[in-house]
Amino acid sequence: MDGLIMPNHVAIILDGNGRWAKAKGMPRNYGHVQGAKTVEVICEEAYRMGIQYLTVYAFSTENWNRPKEEVDALMKLLRNYMKTCLKTAEKNRMCVRVLGDKTGLDEDIRKRIEELETATKNNDGLHFQIAINYGGRDELCRCVQKLGKKVLSGEISPQDITEDMIEGHLDTYGIPAPDLLIRTCNEQRISNFLLWQLAYTEFYFTPVAWPDFTKNELMKAVEAYNKRDRRYGLVKEE
Repeated sequence: MDGLIMPNHVAIILDGNGRWAKAKGMPRNYGHVQGAKTVEVICEEAYRMGIQYLTVYAFSTENWNRPKEEVDALMKLLRNYMKTCLKTAEKNRMCVRVLGDKTGLDEDIRKRIEELETATKNNDGLHFQIAINYGGRDELCRCVQKLGKKVLSGEISPQDITEDMIEGHLDTYGIPAPDLLIRTCNEQRISNFLLWQLAYTEFYFTPVAWPDFTKNELMKAVEAYNKRDRRYGLVKEE
């Protein structure tokens, strides 16, 4: 890690759990369980490397269209993960925040999210964001609705709306934009993730499925990030 500049904020699209499980002759849910374990490992490794913010795309607004059996299994996994995450956060001083439309989740899950966020809000370790029932377009719609209400009430005028004001009404308010986006399993699209926030982010795609993603794979992404010229968005000349 000597000589490497660490990205302050890394965002990850966790892709390939189902395909990874299928390749091993196992059900898709097995892949999701293993993927959740990988999240725990990468949280610890990222912070040890000097990364301050880590955001993962756990469940999108489009994921509700998956088969009911898989969605139910994911919600069960999410419930269990909230408990595990609280223990991990206590151990590692993680500050955890959930992004997305929480109103679309069951009441017990919303309660666990609130407990997790409240219990960890003053922790001074890794800032860990989990995107659940999240979609970039949905986030922007909710942002516009909030600002629209303020315009209608006379609190602000349309001319008052600035980029900073928009950012202050997004799910990620107070969180710096990602420096590096990683997507696993060789897919090369952003899938409605952090549409506003990724405007100047460097992208890194890897064929490795998320359950197989390790510290070494994270290091490869950081090394590739270091070869980019952040001033112009170009690869540095040798």
